[in-house]
Amino acid sequence: MSDKFTIYSPPVYPVTPPPPVGRQPVKSGGPSFDEVLHGQLRGKQELQFSRHALARMESRGIQFGPAELGRIESAVQSVQAKGGRDSLVLLDGNALVVSVKNATVVTVVDQDSLKGNIFTNIDSAVIA
Repeated sequence: MSDKFTIYSPPVYPVTPPPPVGRQPVKSGGPSFDEVLHGQLRGKQELQFSRHALARMESRGIQFGPAELGRIESAVQSVQAKGGRDSLVLLDGNALVVSVKNATVVTVVDQDSLKGNIFTNIDSAVIA
């Protein structure tokens, strides 16, 4: 038996920290967090039109002036006061499906296209 023993020492390498993993900003088509936060702080969200609603308006030749926009906003506020979440707003022969919570017009249908349409996923309706 030998009194000699060896100690294995593995090679030592410098420790490099892993690359920083940061949160990458997520881009979306909707309003930014900052815009939503400021809208909530103001207490009143401005009425917005979704991309789909704008495309429908353009394809159907629908335009709303300041007076009509005011009537729509007033109708949305009254539905919000009653606890509505998704509403059908009827305005001068046009029908608008509005997400009340987000103050966003989801789609717009003109009078010629109304016949035969069924509106689903709404919990309220208002005539503006």
